[in-house]
Amino acid sequence: MKIALDAFGGDYAPYEIVKGAVQSANQDTFIYLVGDRDILQKELQHYAPNPYIEIVHAPDTISMEEDPARAVRHKNGSSMVVAAKLVGEKKADALVSAGSTGAQLAASIFHIGRIKGIKRPAICIYYPTLQGMKLLVDAGANPMADAEQLNQFAIMGSIYAQEVLHIDSPRVGLISNGSEDKKGTDTNKEAFLLLKDDNRIHFIGNIEGKDIPMGETDVMICDGFTGNVILKLSEGLSKTIFSMIKDSLTSTWYRKIGAMLIRSGFLELKKRLDSTEYGGAPLLGIDGISIICHGSSNAKAVVSAIRAARYEVDAHYVDVIRKQMKG
Repeated sequence: MKIALDAFGGDYAPYEIVKGAVQSANQDTFIYLVGDRDILQKELQHYAPNPYIEIVHAPDTISMEEDPARAVRHKNGSSMVVAAKLVGEKKADALVSAGSTGAQLAASIFHIGRIKGIKRPAICIYYPTLQGMKLLVDAGANPMADAEQLNQFAIMGSIYAQEVLHIDSPRVGLISNGSEDKKGTDTNKEAFLLLKDDNRIHFIGNIEGKDIPMGETDVMICDGFTGNVILKLSEGLSKTIFSMIKDSLTSTWYRKIGAMLIRSGFLELKKRLDSTEYGGAPLLGIDGISIICHGSSNAKAVVSAIRAARYEVDAHYVDVIRKQMKG
């Protein structure tokens, strides 16, 4: 399998990206390391030669401050665009990047393409709950989404849950401000009716914010603005709670002794909430695999994202979405 890895996307590029590539590249995973050749060759000198890594020269980069669509159109030599082209030209099986989310969305649409019938791609994230990892779609690709788009998010998320997570008949919930049928915006109300009548999904109705971490729903649907707020709030809340627990457990000497006794359980919980364990979020609706990584991704997150890309390629969920949309 061949992975196109944007070596200059993210806060810690290129060193952490290169480190993750070196740890991942093997006879089953060939990596195109995309970026400035001279810089990447210097980085690779710190590691033993690896025949499963090939540098693909891309002298430009796209910064977080640039307009994504404009940058993708005018920077054909950027690492993001060149990596996306490798997938679009079928030279690579998946794109992985920790760069600008907007730029990756644009590059994926322009150079990999959308699945026919899909109006807009959506970011699908793994969300930790009391009942394990669930899916949240959309987490930021579409600040505004109409009812038809929300219905398509549900179809794609449901297929992903079935094919990748192996969940039979995944439960789909529409995030709203109340569980009643008539709650929500006009768009949500319209989407509710579409979802209720769609026999391709197992729709269980509206879910409220308090229901999200309970895990009663396998696939949670919303517009990208709402999803991104949920994501960022959850990240901040997780860090805050862990910090408060740490302060409480280390405030006195006898509490410190107690903290030592529960340390293993505390670390296990932290691992379950660690985003680097999952690496990145697939961009559903793209006619190929495009994995969006967190901007602060380290080598561990890159390794996880490459592993996820391999697994998703093997799952062939894109083929299933394509067939479903034709039907």
